[in-house]
Amino acid sequence: MNKDGPIVVIEDDLDDQHVFSMVFKDLHYPNEIVFLSDGEAALHYLNTKDIFPFLVFSDINLPKLDGIELRKLVHANEDLSKKCIPYLFFTTSANKKSVSEAYATSVQGFFIKPMDFGKLKNTIRKIVEYWQECYSPNDF
Repeated sequence: MNKDGPIVVIEDDLDDQHVFSMVFKDLHYPNEIVFLSDGEAALHYLNTKDIFPFLVFSDINLPKLDGIELRKLVHANEDLSKKCIPYLFFTTSANKKSVSEAYATSVQGFFIKPMDFGKLKNTIRKIVEYWQECYSPNDF
């Protein structure tokens, strides 16, 4: 896991991208924040050999390739698996089916986007701080 790598936000809603951008600006993390608007662009970006993201926040409802299918492809890719990138779903709603499908792909978390800016900021802060403390095989 590359703790200095970019934080990837896969989100097609421009308003949500803006809110995420404000949250990360307020939290002052040194990581570059990369926004991708669809699953195909995200897969291409993640497959780039010299890019080692720190975290992925992915919506489920994405154009071209939805979040669940994207995660399946990422999880099945041996080269991406070696990068040890924590992959989290951040979406507007949840039901048993979507949460079950997400965890069947070995996702590391499933969160509903809080509508309150302060709650969203607090949730993202907790997530980033957790992964900053976590070790992966790449740390040795």
